[in-house]
Amino acid sequence: MKKAALLTLALALPLSARAGDVQVNGRTFHVPDGFTVELVAGPPLVERPIIADFDEQGRLYVADSSGFSGKGEQQLAEKPHRIVRLEDADGDGKFDHQTLFADRMMFPEGAMWHRGSLYVGAPPSIWKLTDVNGDGIADQRIEWFQGRTLTGCANDVHGPYGGPDGWIYWCKGAFAEQTYPRPGKSPFVTRAAHIFRCRPDGTGIEPVMTGGMDNPVEVAFSRGGERFFTTTFLVNPANGQRDGIIHAIYGGVYGKVNDVVNDHARTSPNVMPVLVHLGPAAACGLTRYDSEVFGPDYRDNLFATSFNLRKVTRHVLIPDGATFKTKDEDFLVCDSFEFHPTHLVEDADGSLLVVDTGGWYKICCPTSQLGRPDVRGAIYRVRRMNAPHIADPRGLQLAWNKLGNDELAKSLEDPRSMVRKRAIEALALRGVKTLPVLTQVVTSAESAEARTNAVWAATRIDDPKARAVARAALKDADETVRQAAIHSVSAWRDAAARAALTDILA
Repeated sequence: MKKAALLTLALALPLSARAGDVQVNGRTFHVPDGFTVELVAGPPLVERPIIADFDEQGRLYVADSSGFSGKGEQQLAEKPHRIVRLEDADGDGKFDHQTLFADRMMFPEGAMWHRGSLYVGAPPSIWKLTDVNGDGIADQRIEWFQGRTLTGCANDVHGPYGGPDGWIYWCKGAFAEQTYPRPGKSPFVTRAAHIFRCRPDGTGIEPVMTGGMDNPVEVAFSRGGERFFTTTFLVNPANGQRDGIIHAIYGGVYGKVNDVVNDHARTSPNVMPVLVHLGPAAACGLTRYDSEVFGPDYRDNLFATSFNLRKVTRHVLIPDGATFKTKDEDFLVCDSFEFHPTHLVEDADGSLLVVDTGGWYKICCPTSQLGRPDVRGAIYRVRRMNAPHIADPRGLQLAWNKLGNDELAKSLEDPRSMVRKRAIEALALRGVKTLPVLTQVVTSAESAEARTNAVWAATRIDDPKARAVARAALKDADETVRQAAIHSVSAWRDAAARAALTDILA
């Protein structure tokens, strides 16, 4: 049989005929050998989940759509959506309890847990939702950020997302004009797409990336602080190209060249390059895998969701000069045309949650015009079979408030990713009194992981003395530690690091 005929036959085979298939919830999923898929939440716990995030206790906050797919102004008027909190009471990995955390929500396009509150992007604003009395219901709602524009497609805000530096990042899509006051400077006025960031108290807002693309969606960060984001229409559609992933160098201009970027400085008539072209994927969810549970080759890989193409893709980052190349492959593919993945969440045990929003969405999506609100979504968990058991993956058995600074510093290299993240935040919250131990870690710890995380902890401390920790790391032998230190210096505009930075450039 000729090769062409063999290829045609292979493509014609049903997905269920291939190795690595898993049957779950009436769907067939194809995953790599050694992996499995299980349903962990569906109706009535969630109906049409969009995006989610964990708190420190392992409770999952899920933005859940009502199925209403009207334009932006209709969404704002009706506020038909909700946020639910899911809990796994018996510890079997499947959620079995739901609390209505917040109702009457505008179309939620982001969910980030930070310091006791859930931040939800709901255009035109980002809301800070807090459960003050501990009953599982958000009884305080603060409008943390006001974008003040709402287009029909409601893509004015995506996010927010927490950076390793402690800043809060979010994406502006659409091309509506926004104005940002800047103390001591003229206002920043823009129609372009952007990644913005500011400190948790709302100060220091600035653009990180400028673009002519229609819709930057989710931002993920490397261990050294490099930014990656998914976006639609990063080029004018042609030759199978449309959506994908971009590595966002600070200050770079990306995406299509059009009039929205004309007033923004760039180093050439061209825009910066695309990292990964994904075609008409409606690329949305993005995460960097921080564990080694899938295997050491998976750590620091990017995983992205393709809403239109019914799959999750894996992208192995390969350093290439000032940016990266990637090795790309499908990781999870579903046979159902009504499977629409929108978000990914790495759990503390190293498994990966895949959020499927179902068939309801059709707002301004040229390839999703047959909205099916009756087709409910679900949340799935991808596990590596025979993965090692991780005891207390969130460190809930640790007496965090009683740990000394030295003990917290040891947790910066804990094999559990969630424990490392919590140690960074705990040291940062204690402020300047942790600087001696952070300095000691940066200058003498054998683990590059610990040294990198000590830089991030110091970066989150708003005190001039904390800047010395990053400066000490600028000469580190490990590239990731140096990248984190340079990021810290740039975020705080630390002029005292100028000589050391010049030496690095030389």
